[in-house]
Amino acid sequence: MPQRMNAAVRAVVRMGIYVGAKMFFVHEGYQGMVDGGSNIVQVSWESVSSILQRGGTVIGSARCSAFRNREGRLKAAANLLEKGITNLCVIGGDGSLTGANLFREEWSGLLDELAKNGKISKDDVKNYSHLNIVGLVGSIDNDFCGTDMTIGTDSALHRIIEVVDAIMTTALSHQRTFVLEVMGRHCGYLALASALACGADWVFIPESPPEDDWEKHMVEKLSENRAHKKRLNIIIVAEGAIDAQNQPITSEKIKNLVVDELGFDTRVTILGHVQRGGTPSAFDRILASRTGVEAVLALLEAKPETPACVVSLSGNHIVRLPLMECVKMTQAVQKAMDKKDFKKAVKLRGRSFENNLQTYKLLSQKETTAEIPKSNFNVAVMNVGAPAAGMNAAIRSAVRVGITEGHKMLVVNNGFEGLSKGEIKEFHWTCVRGWTGQGGSILGTKRTLPAMYLEQIAEQIRTYKINGLLVVGGFEAFQGCINLFEARPQHKEFCIPMCILPATISNNVPGSDFSIGCDTGLNALVETCDRIKQSASGTKRRVFIIETMGGYCGYLASMGGLSAGADVAYIFEEKFDIRELQANVRHLTEKMKTNIQRGLVLRNENCNENYTTDFIYQLYSEEGKGVFDCRKNVLGHMQQGGAPSPFDRNFATKISAKAMQWLTKKLQDNFQDGKVFVNDDDSVCLLGMRTRTLLFQPVVELKKETDFEHRIPKEQWWLKLRPLMKILAKYKISYQVPSSAKLENIECRTREGNEAS
Repeated sequence: MPQRMNAAVRAVVRMGIYVGAKMFFVHEGYQGMVDGGSNIVQVSWESVSSILQRGGTVIGSARCSAFRNREGRLKAAANLLEKGITNLCVIGGDGSLTGANLFREEWSGLLDELAKNGKISKDDVKNYSHLNIVGLVGSIDNDFCGTDMTIGTDSALHRIIEVVDAIMTTALSHQRTFVLEVMGRHCGYLALASALACGADWVFIPESPPEDDWEKHMVEKLSENRAHKKRLNIIIVAEGAIDAQNQPITSEKIKNLVVDELGFDTRVTILGHVQRGGTPSAFDRILASRTGVEAVLALLEAKPETPACVVSLSGNHIVRLPLMECVKMTQAVQKAMDKKDFKKAVKLRGRSFENNLQTYKLLSQKETTAEIPKSNFNVAVMNVGAPAAGMNAAIRSAVRVGITEGHKMLVVNNGFEGLSKGEIKEFHWTCVRGWTGQGGSILGTKRTLPAMYLEQIAEQIRTYKINGLLVVGGFEAFQGCINLFEARPQHKEFCIPMCILPATISNNVPGSDFSIGCDTGLNALVETCDRIKQSASGTKRRVFIIETMGGYCGYLASMGGLSAGADVAYIFEEKFDIRELQANVRHLTEKMKTNIQRGLVLRNENCNENYTTDFIYQLYSEEGKGVFDCRKNVLGHMQQGGAPSPFDRNFATKISAKAMQWLTKKLQDNFQDGKVFVNDDDSVCLLGMRTRTLLFQPVVELKKETDFEHRIPKEQWWLKLRPLMKILAKYKISYQVPSSAKLENIECRTREGNEAS
């Protein structure tokens, strides 16, 4: 059953109406198509109002055995023709999409049969000769090859992590072991991603069964953890977990093993359909909106010879892929598992899945001291700038990967100021236990730049023999490392490799589409907008004006607007004047005449020094007098707090591991005469996600891409999504079709596949 699909339904309907198409709902899936009648209804703009924040799907879904037979498909074709429908957007898993493709291939034959039976005329056969199909993948299991994320997966991860975080507090009190069973009958993505996000002790997934003597290894590991005073053990099991002989590994079997061998107090929690429910996450809403709009464009451009396509996510890019190629690759995963070719199964799942598995293994299995090679390098890690959720996950990952690489890992408290004062200490494997789910910055972080402390910092680098530096932070981290790089001629101590990981809710660091923490901040904003909108459900004709954080960067306001269904979002990057403000008021006045009598306006905190939140509130209140009343909210630091989202935990964990491996290579390549010395431009890099790839970019090059006065990149990818928000809010504007609007080859996409997703 497709879950969290309402954002996609809304986007498809509204984009369809925007381009002048008649839009229909088919209720109850293929069953509704076969039954026809009131199951197929024309819909309007208002039909999809107030559904963004709702889980499930407003149009219903049902399994349909009749559609599997030609007779059922014949009835479905007749019912579609009755309404003049020849374009179909199908939201579902590989079974639903395969059925849609078969329906499309049979279409002309079905029309001939209907004409022969006298159900339709020869003109109908001619006029409706071709059926266009576009698929959107809705599945919480993320089990469809060809897309990095299926719609619903991120929300399911939110539900799992909420449960794990709650369980952690109770288990810590009682010294317990918890076995959590999550969904995933044929795919272990949810189990693997949630294990990575919460630092689980062990994970069982169908694509990568444990070794034959796994029972012995698991018992030893749990015993060792408890000996090191770890009060809580978490084991995550996918419902389809198997051993190397394809025999099921159940949560009950694992519990019995732990109780019998170790005598630990062990509880089983089966999450079940909890994972399917709840409010969709911001990520899922944006993904569903982007793919829904692209699906309509794909249908408009489809020709009889165009193969059925599926709209997918590749890195941060929306792409179209041949539907049946993706289905065949998805089915190939199960065939590989049936043949016990588990390496192939993991590879077919894609580089994102493979990378998750490698990172989890790297961080969860501590090697013995004898097995770890000593590198004799000292690497320091620190946080700089404002706190952002996910910083602690990045530090944990860096410390543990550094230890496995043989380095002595040093942590710096309180940013560059702490570095100048020698607030430095060595960290071991267990020092970062339980850090993944912690919000804020445990190490402490400050916005202070190093320019005023260069002498003292150089002295501390000498004293502690620091050979490499990993800086996790926002714009100050980027600026600070530029300061250190530019001071190299005066201070040779700064001639060491340095890497910056962007971490800020503002998402204003150049060189990366996403920063650690911005997903958590966005979810906090969207959750608040949902509550504010809900508060107006009993009060008609009300407009809410909400001020968001972000400095001069409009990312939070823009993406929050797209996720929460805002009418307008004012940002610094897109200049506006009093005429536009008046046009927005008129737009809301017209909206109040419909049955959607509620408005949401977002304003980035620094979008304009004169058009303040108070000014906009007073303008709307005056101009809307007698039509609507206004309320204002300044969200403030609430957006910085809270536990990190699953996306931020995993993004931070993976890019931090990659950064440490890069630092190791730099240290090895530039070690001579008993010391590390490196002075080239690419020795100080920022690791960021660019469209589909993780890239190490020299800060010298990124300087050219940066507006230092306003602390934002000169070009920002998300600005291209702003027209979507306006179209979905019923503004009459032009929409430029993105360059990705062509059918790609799945093999090509898989090779390019993004490691960061």
